[in-house]
Amino acid sequence: MDFDFSAILLGLTVLFGVVWGLDRLLFYKSRKAKAEAAGKELHEPVAVDWARSLFPVVLVVLVLRSFVAEPFRIPSGSMMPTLDVGDFILVNKFSYGLRMPAFNNKFVSLGEPKRGDVVVFRFPGYLCEDGGKLVRSGDQSCADPHAPVPSQNWIKRVIGVPGDRVEMHGDQLIVNGEPVAADLIGPYEGDPKRAESRLMLEMGATVWNEHLPNGEGGVVNHLTARMPNYAVPPPLPNPHVPLVVPQGCYLAMGDNRYNSTDSRWWGCLPEQNLAGKAFLIWLSWTGSGVAIHRMGTIIH
Repeated sequence: MDFDFSAILLGLTVLFGVVWGLDRLLFYKSRKAKAEAAGKELHEPVAVDWARSLFPVVLVVLVLRSFVAEPFRIPSGSMMPTLDVGDFILVNKFSYGLRMPAFNNKFVSLGEPKRGDVVVFRFPGYLCEDGGKLVRSGDQSCADPHAPVPSQNWIKRVIGVPGDRVEMHGDQLIVNGEPVAADLIGPYEGDPKRAESRLMLEMGATVWNEHLPNGEGGVVNHLTARMPNYAVPPPLPNPHVPLVVPQGCYLAMGDNRYNSTDSRWWGCLPEQNLAGKAFLIWLSWTGSGVAIHRMGTIIH
């Protein structure tokens, strides 16, 4: 889990720093004086030597991973055909501000997500009713509204920002009263030996090029997949998702529109759950080999 690994990195950084720092402050001078008086070479205790050697390494990894870029692996087909299972991606960690590692509290604001951004975030949990109130739960059926929400990183595309009026009826996405255009490319083509591709082939999936306005006068052209024979996701708005996106929240959907558990199911994505913006596929492993043609692909 991302949260756990960040906490481990932070803990190791503090531990190594404290061990090394306390030794230099309290014991180093006396140990050095004794070694010089005895005419011997100064040797560090094993724990101090390890702390001194590992502290800068762990610190650099923590800083780079927390504030610059972090690698993630795509575990499911919810973003196909844009991102495939086995893609390894890089995420820009400062696109939406600098956050404290492990706790994800923003302390420097550098920007906000735009429509069309592919974002990585901590799964917020499903919306369930409990005593007349909506609570976040790890149980999709809501049989246990108090089930803990798993600490997982998810990836989706932002389709609504605060203040937007977002509707989704069947295949048609409507933003602020304007239908979002999409052009049919053709039937989905994939490897039937892979489970995710086989499902899309069996369900007669089609690939579309969607033209999503980014809210700044531009358009994000990206691929989506449709396979209405597979499932019928909830429309937007619905009882858990209002027509107007609330402040501090975003609506996010997978590009595999009929096989994605997203805001249509669990409501808005809280701003504080954002981890960063995906921008590059640096490696793609199909299970039987490396997909060289996908390496270096910019994520749109």
